[in-house]
Amino acid sequence: MKICMVADADSAASEAARFIAGQAKAAVADHGSFVMAVSGGHTPWIMLRALALEDLPWNAVHVVQVDERIAPAGDPDRNLTHLRESFLERAPLPPKQIHPMPVESSNLEAACAEYAQTLQMIAGSPPLLDLVHLGLGPDGHTASLVPGDPVRNVKDVDVALTGPYQGRRRMTLTYPILNRARQILWLVTGEEKADMLGRLLARDLSIPAGEVHDQHALVIADRASAGRLDDDLKTQVA
Repeated sequence: MKICMVADADSAASEAARFIAGQAKAAVADHGSFVMAVSGGHTPWIMLRALALEDLPWNAVHVVQVDERIAPAGDPDRNLTHLRESFLERAPLPPKQIHPMPVESSNLEAACAEYAQTLQMIAGSPPLLDLVHLGLGPDGHTASLVPGDPVRNVKDVDVALTGPYQGRRRMTLTYPILNRARQILWLVTGEEKADMLGRLLARDLSIPAGEVHDQHALVIADRASAGRLDDDLKTQVA
């Protein structure tokens, strides 16, 4: 796992957007498409606004979700609501290449299987995502893989449901598909993440984030979250 430390959250968002743009161009040149899974959060929305301004081969880009709350369309709790506002309404991305999780379904178990089939159609069987953007919670969760939830034990499907977490059930990608990804991009900002960032880099398997493989992973972190790390783990890029 590599780590790049930048000055602040805005710098982290900008650096992440540049990194994704480079990965997208390389993927399209290599195999004709770029499939990116995105998570929610304030800094990621800044990242996606910056990404929307990049000169990319948008006709070859597909955007899928890492996780989503079970909530009605347009609900402010929905990642998709903010994803549309910050990215999908700004980037020249064909609407058919945006793939929201079907969390409004009356049969959520079937909806998980449906989304897994969507991923197979755009990313192969089994799906091989070009880039997965992940965040890191103060409790060590990533995606909607949270401490104490049985979803952490799901190994036979790529999409699953969680129990209630912070008032909502979630639909989430599971470890198998995360760990097949060509590239993991962690975006970590804020002093409240400092302890968990150290545990992530130490591959602490007791936290959900620690179970994501680190062979093809980059962490972009601000000084607030990375300030407690040893100097040899830091690479100053901005």
